Amino acid sequence: MQSGQVLRQGDRGPEVTELQLRLRQLNLYTGPVNGNYGWRVARGVGTYQAARGVTQDEPGVYGPATRAMLKSETSGR
Repeated sequence: MQSGQVLRQGDRGPEVTELQLRLRQLNLYTGPVNGNYGWRVARGVGTYQAARGVTQDEPGVYGPATRAMLKSETSGR
């Protein structure tokens, strides 16, 4: 998976793990940090998008606009 790729439910890998950790920093994800983009990750991303007014990406999908905003607010660990 290339860095910066759009992530959605069903995806797996280290970028999903990083997303889980970033969502956890904002208390938007409480599930296991296992690199699996499941419904809880999708819900956390969707909640984040709604709270921040991110409309450029599909709800629950970790696209470029959501990624940029989330990375600006959180650390990679």
